[in-house]
Amino acid sequence: MASEELTDDGATPRSKRSDNAVRVGVDVGGTFTDVALSIDDRLVTAKVATTDDQHVGVLEGVSKACDDAGIDPGDVEDFAHAMTVSVNALLERDGAKTALVTTAGFRDVLEIGRQDRPSLYDLEAEKPEPLVPRERRFEIDERTTPAGVEKPVDEGDVRELAETLRERDVEAVAVCLLHAYADPTNERTVANVLRDRLAVPVSASHEVLSEFREYERTSTTTVDAYLRPAIDGYVGRLVEEAAEFGLPAPWIMQANGGIADPETVRERAVTTTLSGPAAGVVGAAATVDETAVEGLVTFDMGGTSSDVSLVREGRAERTTEAEIDGLPIRTPMVDVNTVGAGGGSIAWVDDGGALRVGPRSAGAEPGPACYGRGGTEATVTDANVVLGYIGPDTALGGEMTLDVEAAHAALEGLADEAGLESALEAAHGVYRVANATMTRTIRSVTVERGHDPREFALVAFGGAGPMHAAALADALEIDRVVVPRPSGVLSAFGLLAADESYDAARTVGLALDGTASERSGDKAADTSSPRAETDAGPERAERDAVEPVYDDLVAEVLANASDPGRARLERAADCRYAGQSFELTVPVGDPFDADAVADRFHEAHERTYGYAMDESIELVTLRATATVPGTEPAVAHDGDGGALVGTRQVHFSETGAWETTVYDRDGLEAGTTVSGPAILEQAESTTVVPPQWSGEIDADGALFMTRGEVADR
Repeated sequence: MASEELTDDGATPRSKRSDNAVRVGVDVGGTFTDVALSIDDRLVTAKVATTDDQHVGVLEGVSKACDDAGIDPGDVEDFAHAMTVSVNALLERDGAKTALVTTAGFRDVLEIGRQDRPSLYDLEAEKPEPLVPRERRFEIDERTTPAGVEKPVDEGDVRELAETLRERDVEAVAVCLLHAYADPTNERTVANVLRDRLAVPVSASHEVLSEFREYERTSTTTVDAYLRPAIDGYVGRLVEEAAEFGLPAPWIMQANGGIADPETVRERAVTTTLSGPAAGVVGAAATVDETAVEGLVTFDMGGTSSDVSLVREGRAERTTEAEIDGLPIRTPMVDVNTVGAGGGSIAWVDDGGALRVGPRSAGAEPGPACYGRGGTEATVTDANVVLGYIGPDTALGGEMTLDVEAAHAALEGLADEAGLESALEAAHGVYRVANATMTRTIRSVTVERGHDPREFALVAFGGAGPMHAAALADALEIDRVVVPRPSGVLSAFGLLAADESYDAARTVGLALDGTASERSGDKAADTSSPRAETDAGPERAERDAVEPVYDDLVAEVLANASDPGRARLERAADCRYAGQSFELTVPVGDPFDADAVADRFHEAHERTYGYAMDESIELVTLRATATVPGTEPAVAHDGDGGALVGTRQVHFSETGAWETTVYDRDGLEAGTTVSGPAILEQAESTTVVPPQWSGEIDADGALFMTRGEVADR
């Protein structure tokens, strides 16, 4: 492969890939690492245990998939990867030793945060510890307002600070000066001096998040700095070892649902948070036609957690706001709600004697008791074994055999602790509690946002998702469930279909109609109002004031794209009524038309909140996205009809034990109808079709389930 056809890190540009390229996607989860390999019209999948050093399991999974496909890793032309390195570092607080440099007087922004509390009536509630302790937070004497620099920074002060940071042995530095989104001159000076004098990564807020709201900007920039050494080290090792393995450098899934080259994510680590969940939503959107429904509720149940999101009009819902372990992060990302209820979630009894499930997980080591690796605590997977959803002869991942006796012993211990009569009763309880937790999460993205879940289809995937999907649909009165053929590795499959995507944003604080009322308070320190004021009030959002900003944003995102000529550009703006605290994002045409943007905002506000207002509108933040389209792999389903495995007793909570037909999912031919109760087994996942449900296999192997009457025994 010619060197000019590679990115700086060796990744193959999408436009250089041949139409019939061999592609591989690898998603690292808390328990398993999933692999999807596309070759010709075949899809080869693999699942291996996640390793402590994630890249080891990644290469083991690719090797297994290549062996199964009968090819050499050197035949792979395109390699995409989703990981949990960022999330793990934040949850476990084992990121870099980070320093924060900020404007004099704002040293404690990270600790003060916002006045809202996660538990309003909990008098003993504690905020999470900031990533940077106070002794590593430093102030610089400078001042920038929304109108520009009032007091330039002294480079001599910055050089002295660099010596202090070197003495403190910091591993990363975050620089976040007040109002640097409006004028980054001072912040750029500080960052450049520190980069010249320190051999550690320096994250500057005007590069990470050029938006207002001081606390969120400081938190996001700090998270980026905190993660950069870990991401740089992990991606760097993976690139090197992939090359030795014969693989191209990996494209990395970002939180926004698009992939990026390794160099980009190494420089902007915060974009890799929620990498894996985003890939799953992309996979669901790529494999399901939603034309007959309002949209899709995606439900990904893995080993440690369950992730829920919405897909509407063929696109995943996105947000720019999220929290991970209490840390606010503002970066474009797929809007995923996560709950600590997965196959490995541990069941326990609280002080009041109530049965609970999660968020603590057995993980990959030792894993659920049924894995036979020394685990003794009952998990959701153990409950599914006792209920018969997972059969005694099932080989998880195609290889791992089950210890059924250990699962029964774990559930018997839980039953004794909870005062239940048997392991079976405890298993029913664990199953119901886990389902209730996941049902609440689905309601949070549908009912609580004004969507009727009955108008959506539920797309279930992940190793455990298809076992619980019908029960969740019953609770939500959803009558359509889709289980894609690669359901057990759908996040890995989503990587094969992902677009390349880059985002940029900048706060401008303009008035669409020039009548926005002035706010009270100190404008220099008011982080809820980003506007630059004039004697006549806030500056109006005229075309000649807006277009130069969009030009800069478009140039920024195109500079990252591997093939700018094929990139699809989208422009958007965050708007709000004057006096509001939060914004809605609406599309913006080219060229900018203030009246059209105002009309779109009124419509969006009415659609979201049920009303529109006769108030002036503020144009707060401008956004640009460049997308280089990916290509969904063409995968043929060739079930040979040899699908019947046998029958076994399966315990359904509401209807008791049924003699249930068990099928090999991959052997079911297109057009085959399956009536519940039935179990469809695959190497990576198991699908439960309860008595009141039936399903049909479509042309690409997906199972479409519908709810009806309970069948006769």
